Amino acid sequence: MNKTIWAPWRIEYILGDKAGGCFLCRMFAEDNDRENLLLKRGKTCAVVMNRYPYNSGHLMVTPYRHIENLSDLTAEERLELMDLTAEAVDLLKAALNPQGLNLGFNLGEPAGAGLKDHIHQHIVPRWTGDTNFMPVLADTRVMPQTLLEQYDVLHPLFNPA
Repeated sequence: MNKTIWAPWRIEYILGDKAGGCFLCRMFAEDNDRENLLLKRGKTCAVVMNRYPYNSGHLMVTPYRHIENLSDLTAEERLELMDLTAEAVDLLKAALNPQGLNLGFNLGEPAGAGLKDHIHQHIVPRWTGDTNFMPVLADTRVMPQTLLEQYDVLHPLFNPA
């Protein structure tokens, strides 16, 4: 059986300009958090949705400052980065009910960093069977919800009234 899986949001990445500076610095300077998928602004760091996620609910926690190394983080940034990470993990568990989570930094291009000079921590929800034949054989991931629909679910959790 041959089925087509439509992922029209991917064309933006495929055809888009990749040399426009740091997308994180750009989004922090703008005032359109929903369009930028920016879920929470802290004092020194923010929580953003990954526009090209490995899995549904893939978030990143990152400082506002454009720095590359963990050792460049101030004590205040390190604390807020971890506090926001813990909050994001708790909220993802409540909202998406993942069976596990991957957390980590990709430091340097060989380690998988698509943006190698603005440090960010990934938080990737995981479910049994999420690595099935689609990503393994077809190099395709199936996302059950659009990014903006997911933003609208997660944003109120990060920003209660």
